[in-house]
Amino acid sequence: MKTSFDAVVVGAGPAGAATAILLARAGWSVALVERQRYPRRKVCGECVAASNLPLLDALGIGAEFARLAGSELRRVALMRGGETIVAALPAAADTAHRYGRALGREHLDTLLAKQAGSEGATLLQPWLLQAIEGRAGGFRLRVQPVGAADALHVDASLVVAAHGSWEPLPSERAVLRRARRPSDLFAFKANFRAAAIATDLLPVLSFDGGYGGMVVADDGVATLACCIREDRLERDREAVPGERAGSVVEAILRRECAGVAAALQSASREGAWLATGPIRPGVRLGADDGVFRVGNAAGEAHPIVGEGISMALQSAFVLASLIVPERQALLDPVSAAAAQAGLLKTYEARWRQRFARRLHVAAAFAHIAMRPWAARAAWPVVEAWPGLLTRGARWSGKTHCAEEAFRWTRAAA
Repeated sequence: MKTSFDAVVVGAGPAGAATAILLARAGWSVALVERQRYPRRKVCGECVAASNLPLLDALGIGAEFARLAGSELRRVALMRGGETIVAALPAAADTAHRYGRALGREHLDTLLAKQAGSEGATLLQPWLLQAIEGRAGGFRLRVQPVGAADALHVDASLVVAAHGSWEPLPSERAVLRRARRPSDLFAFKANFRAAAIATDLLPVLSFDGGYGGMVVADDGVATLACCIREDRLERDREAVPGERAGSVVEAILRRECAGVAAALQSASREGAWLATGPIRPGVRLGADDGVFRVGNAAGEAHPIVGEGISMALQSAFVLASLIVPERQALLDPVSAAAAQAGLLKTYEARWRQRFARRLHVAAAFAHIAMRPWAARAAWPVVEAWPGLLTRGARWSGKTHCAEEAFRWTRAAA
């Protein structure tokens, strides 16, 4: 098999697969390394904001996404205790894609990975990344098929990290093993049939020590997801020794959000609760290893705003817009090191310009939702002016697309 590529992309989620598609379409030889078998459920968001639907069109999966995804999401609800506030979601400027929709990650990620393969990328799946050695212009990666005994060395001029926040590069694993903190967030997610949730509604949940959301995605399946602080989770688990963490989380949500209890009253869960973590939102750039980063590998916003897929797709377009025109310099053995170092600085600065505000807005919303005193103080204000929810959705980036991605799709049209 081929073992030398212009670029290796690590992680075939939306960020990695989108990057592979764009580079392969531009004539690069690309390997896309993914450790999981598809299709698979994942503890990640499923909502795709309207501003990203033109990007799916540009990537070649827009029509299939439209066929599979749930209804347009036109309203947002804030649920806490026994109260619910509902407001309109802001419409995007694109007349063809006014509102976002939801699609299970087992479908979305599979569509994107298959599209990467059809564009000419070499998909190594399920393969594990064991090590990255070398430098820009001369990277060597040790990869290994899952379940196999022997590893393979793959050479690349450029490496793009697109792994999930809890699947770090080998060089980052020791840092993430540091002692856990009581404030660490753990993510939970489950699917339900026959849930009583309006298909156009996007409920956001606020409860002491955590936040969450619900949505009806493809085939009428509802997703209930949340992030909860470790100290809150452990406190509730101690009260019911031997109970599974997912069951404890579901009990918390039913008890502390009447909207969840009502939605699940006649519903049946499909499969087990999924869990992962700890999640530590923030910027992950500036590693000084010569590796470009997109999606959660670059930075992660609190999931309360549901902008994970947006930042994944848009960061791939931002990166491609910078490196595709500079292919010759980036891949030439003589100039690669200097060219990649310069463009890496440019890209990381551009990433902060495009996405840092979303992280700040998401953090503010998350901390208000998780803290009882802050939520109690904010509730009368939001209740008096429900339009603040609409503004909040706009502030978090629901109608905004990174300029580079917008220009790319407009040029392709």
